[in-house]
Amino acid sequence: MGFEAATPIQEQVIPELLAGKDVIGQAQTGTGKTAAFGIPIIEKIDTEDTAVQALVLAPTRELAMQVSEEINKIGRYTGVRSLAVYGGQEMGRQIRALKGRPQIIVATPGRLMDHMRRRTIRLENIQMVVLDEADEMLSMGFVEDIETILKEVPEERQTLLFSATMPKRLQAVTQAFMQEPTIVKVKAKEMTVTNIDQRYIELTEKQKFDALCHLLDIELPELAIVFGRTKRRVDELTEALLLRGYEVEGIHGDMRQERRDKVIRRFKNKTIEILVATDVAARGLDISGVTHVFNFDLPQDAESYVHRIGRTGRAGKEGVAFTFVTAPEIAHLRYIEETTKGKMTKQTLPTYEDALAGRYNQAVEKMMEIANGEHDHELRKLAERLVNEYEPVSLVMAALKLSTKERNDTAVKLTSEPPARVKKQFRQKGGKFDNKSSNRRGNQRYQGKKREGFGFKNRRSSSSKRKSNDR
Repeated sequence: MGFEAATPIQEQVIPELLAGKDVIGQAQTGTGKTAAFGIPIIEKIDTEDTAVQALVLAPTRELAMQVSEEINKIGRYTGVRSLAVYGGQEMGRQIRALKGRPQIIVATPGRLMDHMRRRTIRLENIQMVVLDEADEMLSMGFVEDIETILKEVPEERQTLLFSATMPKRLQAVTQAFMQEPTIVKVKAKEMTVTNIDQRYIELTEKQKFDALCHLLDIELPELAIVFGRTKRRVDELTEALLLRGYEVEGIHGDMRQERRDKVIRRFKNKTIEILVATDVAARGLDISGVTHVFNFDLPQDAESYVHRIGRTGRAGKEGVAFTFVTAPEIAHLRYIEETTKGKMTKQTLPTYEDALAGRYNQAVEKMMEIANGEHDHELRKLAERLVNEYEPVSLVMAALKLSTKERNDTAVKLTSEPPARVKKQFRQKGGKFDNKSSNRRGNQRYQGKKREGFGFKNRRSSSSKRKSNDR
């Protein structure tokens, strides 16, 4: 499974879930939270019962697939089966897979409701519900879908919510649908700073691309994710980096699922070194070995910043996060620092000379690796002849020049993006949130509301408009 000892979140969450309690876990990705709920779920599954007994809701297809895959690995020899259900995949294919009688469903809210409507997934035997990355589902406009789903599962169930942040709207959901939950909370400072060196560079919009190229040459990341705010930015940035000679591909919400899966596999396998992505497309990516995150565009809110930099510094390893910020965005940067209780170190704008030094260092490392390895006899004889005929320093200089990536000043054009502004906190209509809401699974909270089917028509039409604007 890739770990030998329980992580802090696992040590605290697993006993509570095994004891039958509801739990709120405030923790970022990369802390081992999937195993924290996956192990108790598997322990509680009745393998003789072929009904769906556990439900995990996730904001994106990628996260749903990864969670399901990890649960299947954990329960490989138990007879427990998990299935990922998400939009973008043919419905008929999913219906056929459901005939395999998985006991655990990992789903995105929209696609789960499609199956509920068709009666191809039934929730009457659900014993445990997990809301994974709940703050992201909230920001993507899934909150009404989540409330609808939670009202359709049995009242006597166990509920677990994982979130990197806890906006007030999300707190209202927990008050309505969870019973006296145990709160397992990672301190904000620990949540954003541990193992991640956070830096920012103040620059102009026009300076961003050359600064990124210089940093890539200086830092020499093993795997790097570059975040753009929009799909257009991702497409243009991917094309520009390709023109400059980098191994890169991009993902965003408009790409077909098969294409996105292929790109992610290539990144995981290190066939490509750089992945350019929007927030939504990269949500839930669990890829080990990501050494660097570059925020080419400042995220719109602190929650997105937490999720972005959480792609690196995972499983105890160190990572580096660079954030580009323009002068009008400085106030927003300070807001992110204040909200996350993190501190970003200011770094000077990298120069061409800095990048050249980085490329030389890379060439030296390659030469040393070859020098310390096995040598071809004929190649050695040729090297000895050259040393006898030429001055050694001149030979090394020539070798470095040949091994160093040449400067590439290919002209690129990126469409300017407006500066990010401080995003106001979402507030429930009617003013303050009610902190005294019933904790009886939301039934009393929604008492008196007319329920026709699942109330899908209006909710789906409004939420679909929000979610179609995937940036």
